[in-house]
Amino acid sequence: MSTHPRVSVVIPAYNVCAYLEEALMSLERQSLEAFEAIVVDDGSTDSTAEVAERFCQRDSRFRLLKKSNGGLSSARNAGIHQVKADYIALLDGDDRYEADKLANHVQCLDRDSRIGVVYSASKIIRDDGKPSWMSLSGKPISSDPLRSLFCKNFVGHGSNAVFRRVLIDEVGEFDETLRSSEDLDFWLRVAATRRWQFYRESRALCCYRVRPSGLSFNVAQMQRSHERVIQSAYHCSQAELEPWMPTAYAHMYRFLSRLALTAGDTKQAQQLMRQVWSADRSIFYHDPRSLLTLIAVQFAPLAKQIIGRSLNVSESKNP
Repeated sequence: MSTHPRVSVVIPAYNVCAYLEEALMSLERQSLEAFEAIVVDDGSTDSTAEVAERFCQRDSRFRLLKKSNGGLSSARNAGIHQVKADYIALLDGDDRYEADKLANHVQCLDRDSRIGVVYSASKIIRDDGKPSWMSLSGKPISSDPLRSLFCKNFVGHGSNAVFRRVLIDEVGEFDETLRSSEDLDFWLRVAATRRWQFYRESRALCCYRVRPSGLSFNVAQMQRSHERVIQSAYHCSQAELEPWMPTAYAHMYRFLSRLALTAGDTKQAQQLMRQVWSADRSIFYHDPRSLLTLIAVQFAPLAKQIIGRSLNVSESKNP
């Protein structure tokens, strides 16, 4: 086994003792053995640190970093400060990788120096780890990564990307003042350099877990963060992004509407969908996922039941 890791995996973890073992086992099963895993315990009050410590004791590739609670971006940044490899992977403590995730993405980065970020399609799994019928394709809506990310985060979620360490030096760390959309903010800054390509692996190599405890989304807070990210990107690339502003807001409202529907708040979902329609209704013609969200909101009671059954969430868990 190589003593120098090819990729450093940063795992922010806050009160995820019920899921962390599964996440770390998915790393142990990687076909690429030359990695290091840095678990950042972000001030957990459960046994998250103890779970991580067991892996550290049996496998020298695992390290545990403890810090006071500072949020997701703070934990990621703390882990990034400790990395040894030229490539960085992110894995939230309640998600997991397929066995070829790291090998596939490292090979891609090795092959083409123009690629800065590699990601894949994802499976959406239930709280118990079983698969749902839902997935994330990761397909961008445009061939231009900046315009695509401005409208829609095609990377999908925070556990999906492997990227070059040099990007941190070029665009800075994750913004610790953002309560959400911090990963989108980072990818937009990378795309705005115009130096780096984003590469999508069409196979689903990541599993993104939807947890019942995470269904009570604070949609208003998420909207504030997302709007901050949109406005920041716009001010940096105003001439290029101005024509895309209505589409960006339409996709934001569509995303928030889907979250509200998943959380069981059909009234809020319908209100947000009306804002989509006002901002840019053309997304329903060009983006199948947006059209599906529109249909789901129109038939909200049935959609709520279908989503709940797929995610193994009872009616009592939906607010």
